[in-house]
Amino acid sequence: QAVVVNAGVANAATGPAGVADAARTASETGRLLGLRAEEIVVLSTGIIGVPLPMEKVLGGVEAAASSLSADGGEAAAAAILTTDRGPKLAQVAGSGFTVGGMAKGAGMIHPRLATMLAVVTTDYPLEPGEPGELLRDAVDASFNRISVDGDCSTNDAVVLLANGAGGIPRNPARDSRLVEALHSVCSALARQIVEDGEGATVLLEIRVAGASSDEEAIAVARRVATSPLVKTAAFGRDANWGRVLAAAGSAPWNGGFARLETDRLTVAFDGTKVFDRGAPTGLELDLGGASVTIELDLGLGAGEAAYLASDLTYDYVRLNAEYTT
Repeated sequence: QAVVVNAGVANAATGPAGVADAARTASETGRLLGLRAEEIVVLSTGIIGVPLPMEKVLGGVEAAASSLSADGGEAAAAAILTTDRGPKLAQVAGSGFTVGGMAKGAGMIHPRLATMLAVVTTDYPLEPGEPGELLRDAVDASFNRISVDGDCSTNDAVVLLANGAGGIPRNPARDSRLVEALHSVCSALARQIVEDGEGATVLLEIRVAGASSDEEAIAVARRVATSPLVKTAAFGRDANWGRVLAAAGSAPWNGGFARLETDRLTVAFDGTKVFDRGAPTGLELDLGGASVTIELDLGLGAGEAAYLASDLTYDYVRLNAEYTT
């Protein structure tokens, strides 16, 4: 029925006292809103291993509960940020219903999930148990296909709340439109997270086709997306396809590596082929934009996947070197 979020302290690895603090946060939120504690989702983000400053947390809960508003979405999205440069919001209006969401996250971004919190809401009339099933599919195609730094977080969460307030009757066509809207909102929020990656200056769109299976395509795309050498080359606007090949060839898969055959492999940057079925093309290009698309065609099958990643910059190192100091 409600979500309460604190930013700045993760309340992770804080022992039994941390569990008690989370329970107390839920209990106090429930008291203020007239709900049971188990109807409250508690989300925290920030530094690991630091106890929650409960006086501040509970004071914030009371202030937030007294100022709830149907127009409070933007304020909530701004309040949950840490190293983010700005709030992340998305909304899709369907036929008689709406799906909207907010998210935070800029560093420690990597599947499964990321250092991110996302809350998605809809007034579509879902039954108990349905939101989780629908959300998992949307998350797998969005939040689980992004990487800023290859580091997973302790505190990831994506929540979908459905209150049925739209009051529209359900049918298969409307159910399909809801699924499309949910995927669209999750994808938009995931993209905003990568675009706002700590210190990021370039958005990398990595597309893999022609793999032996979708799963192997995902493995290759993930490996390219998390390669520090690919990411630093992107920061330098360097179309260094050798680094892309090296990363793709080392993609872990099924106890070994994903299948690649160099003489079938093609690599393109922003639509320009730089490596074509086993040989360099000799073409040079200028990667001066805010985004770069890297396409790999493995020439082995019908498997495909896509990933979003950011470049790796001096500012990323600075931000994380000074995170707790």
